[in-house]
Amino acid sequence: MTYALNPYVGCQHGCVYCYSVFMKRFTGHKEEWGTFVDVKVNAPQVLARELKRAKPGEVLLSSVTDPYQPLEREYGLSRACLEILQGYPQFPVSILTKSTLVLRDLDLLRAIEHLEVAFTITGLDEATRRVFEPQASPARARIEALARLSEAGLKTWAFFGPALPYISDGEKEIEALFKELKEAGVKRVLVDSLNLKGAMWGRVKRAISIHYPDLLEAYRLLAVDRRAYSSLLGERAQRAAAKYGLECEICF
Repeated sequence: MTYALNPYVGCQHGCVYCYSVFMKRFTGHKEEWGTFVDVKVNAPQVLARELKRAKPGEVLLSSVTDPYQPLEREYGLSRACLEILQGYPQFPVSILTKSTLVLRDLDLLRAIEHLEVAFTITGLDEATRRVFEPQASPARARIEALARLSEAGLKTWAFFGPALPYISDGEKEIEALFKELKEAGVKRVLVDSLNLKGAMWGRVKRAISIHYPDLLEAYRLLAVDRRAYSSLLGERAQRAAAKYGLECEICF
């Protein structure tokens, strides 16, 4: 991507493994990451001004927040930004979300000349989703949304990241997910492994200790060095993608 457009700072989805925790240092907030959101109420106006002088390039909604988190229902900033981008076809749009709220804007999405929509899906198991992504849309609801978007003629893809070690990353689990993505009209999958550096390790360790205590030692080892694990994950994902005719890009 050339540009990242984040209408919010922070996210209500509260994902345990969120890589955006580093953003907290720029906010002045003392609360735990995932419990606050700063709303950039003038984001559409700033975007309109920036687009007039920016060089053409692809715009990502969003890189460190979810553009369709629950507050979007109230503020509509992502929709307002998309309405502005509609008038600038030299700025292709890529949306990445975990929320089926994106379907609210299907009329607008279809009107934007160059646009793609992606969902992050870390696995199909709902109990696991409730542990690691407590406020995000259920995984199968995201897959159904991808199907609706594909049926509407939109380009879609999926982000399988981070794969959850020893939980959602087995051969059988990956194949089941990729099969459903293929049936939903997805043609491309990006894959990432879990990076347990910095503040993320503390958050993940707490969740693993409570819900998967038998995996705690394995996660400690991954926090030290994930290279061998990541290589194995990449091989599994590539095999599953080949089986179902999906393009597969490894992000680590």
